[in-house]
Order: sequence, then structure tokens, then C-alpha cells
Amino acid sequence: MAKASAREQVAPLDRREMAAWHSLIHAHAKVTRQLEADLEAEHGLTLPGYEVLAHLSEAPDRRLRMSDLASFAVLTPSGLTRLVDKLSAAGLVERARCGADARVVYAVITTEGLRRLRAAYPTHLRGVRDYLIDRLGAKQLDALADALGPLSADCPIRL
Repeated sequence: MAKASAREQVAPLDRREMAAWHSLIHAHAKVTRQLEADLEAEHGLTLPGYEVLAHLSEAPDRRLRMSDLASFAVLTPSGLTRLVDKLSAAGLVERARCGADARVVYAVITTEGLRRLRAAYPTHLRGVRDYLIDRLGAKQLDALADALGPLSADCPIRL
């Protein structure tokens, strides 16, 4: 689909389109705020910090190239660098150079990072269930996955 240039007229959203847009942004904001609050209060982790630890824990050798991790965590490279700096200062993640290419930097989850992730997992799971999954029926979950699937077609994570 081609993007409209700034000079082209773009039709305003109709009522149904506006309702869909607002539902998406409000639901996302509400669920992520609630998950973040739970993770912060119970484990001292931000939601993006939890996501980074989770992606690293599932990666081969529990490490990912920083550029790949940014894609998985849906962060800009600079945003990921700042987050990894914080996680590193907390002893949850380490950086490692690639032996074959010194330009490549990996983020590696530490033993402490894995421990914190495992401790936070029940909180995250409970939040995802309480704030999203258990509020929707099976047909709604299927419709949600079907509707949002095309929007995340370039997502590096495949289920």
C-alpha cells in the first residue's frame, strides 16, 4: 500500500474507523500501564525490561544481537541501548562482543536476570490474563488475532 504524500488529501476517519482506532490505542495503553505497574511494584522491572529479559531467555545461548533484540522488543536502537544500560547496571544483562565480528555486540541475560525473570513471570502472566485474555471470549480472541495479524506481519516473532 503506497503512502499518501503530504499534499494528497486523506479522507477523515468515519465514526466506525475512529472507534476502532480509539479502542486500539486505549486498550493498549490501559493493559500496558497495568502490567507495568504490577511488574514495577512486585519486581522492580519495567514492562520493556521484562520483555527484553524474556526474549533473551528464549534465544539460543540466551543472547541476541543488539539490533535483533531491538526488533524483538519493539524499541529503537537508542532506546534499547538505554534500557540495556539500566539492566546491565542492575546485573540482569551483560554485553558481549562477537568473536567473529568485533562490530557485533550481543546482549546476554545473566543468572540474576534469569532469576528475576522467573520471579516476575507469574505476575506478567496473571496481568495478561486479568487485563486482556480473561476479559474476552474465544470468538473475540480469534477476531482480535485475525484483525491485528496483518498489522504485525513484519514482526520478528512467529507463533
